[in-house]
Amino acid sequence: MVSDAKPDLFSPDTALEHARTRVPMAAATDSVSATLESMRGKPFDSTAAVAVLDDGRLIGIATIERLLAAGEEATIGDIMDASPPIVATDTDQEHAAWQAVQRDEPGLAVVDADGRFRGLIAPQQLLGVLLAEHDEDMARLGGFLHSVESARTASVEGVSQRLWHRLPWLAMGLLGVMVSAGLMSAFEAQLDATLAVAYFVPGIVYLADAVGTQTETLAIRGLSVGIGIRRILAPEAVTGLLVGVLLGLAMLPVVVLMTGDWMLAVAVALAVLAASGIATVVALLLPWVLQAFGKDPAFGSGPLATVVQDLLSIVIYLGAVTAFLG
Repeated sequence: MVSDAKPDLFSPDTALEHARTRVPMAAATDSVSATLESMRGKPFDSTAAVAVLDDGRLIGIATIERLLAAGEEATIGDIMDASPPIVATDTDQEHAAWQAVQRDEPGLAVVDADGRFRGLIAPQQLLGVLLAEHDEDMARLGGFLHSVESARTASVEGVSQRLWHRLPWLAMGLLGVMVSAGLMSAFEAQLDATLAVAYFVPGIVYLADAVGTQTETLAIRGLSVGIGIRRILAPEAVTGLLVGVLLGLAMLPVVVLMTGDWMLAVAVALAVLAASGIATVVALLLPWVLQAFGKDPAFGSGPLATVVQDLLSIVIYLGAVTAFLG
């Protein structure tokens, strides 16, 4: 038979939006052969699974693979999954799709607060949800955009619009380069006294950028499974500091072997520690600051984050050098 469940009013991006009501249904006492026969010639939206109902309430799911493998005398109750994966009508579509993936299920049943069957999210709907969420996650990874639509608009712009969006941020990066040069010249005395101080500037700047990039990647991975940035911020900040500690300890003997200067080695290690921790926080917070000021983070977060991280890394390192070497 075909489900006669009526769709509720739903909000966009919820499980009910993707639920299909034209799916095979059966009672637990129905035979497998009778169920298969009743499915012939019916225009189902999906035949991946049969919803097993008792007075309109879902009591199980029988996959088409189990139906085809069962004997003719078997009943639906014999082969059904009595604890199928179910979601509420207002469950977020991404959470629903993720639950199906985790349980390796071909579909996902949607039920209301009374346990009544509202539809089945078929494999093709799950795939569509996952693809849409992937697009949005990639948009966020590129700049933490509001939606995938804004990312697509940016992707098909003309050359003039592309230049208009990018050049201001790159000009800010150019300004950051000049500020970096000014900072280096301000510490000319330390650089003249100990030339080895300059050896480690590129490495510290690179490590800060690398840690920041890793943080953005891990953050978007969390977002893809429904973990908010607020939950990510604290553990990522701690992780950034621990990464800095480990990298700093690894740098100590290297700097000593290269320069023979323990004070410089300590300065480098502390700079790596501080730069790693700060880069983590900057990589997470800067896109939201841009968004709060009405700027498009897709174009600004990458260049601006790099400039901020580079400047802070240089200031931290040269400040540590001044403190330890005078």
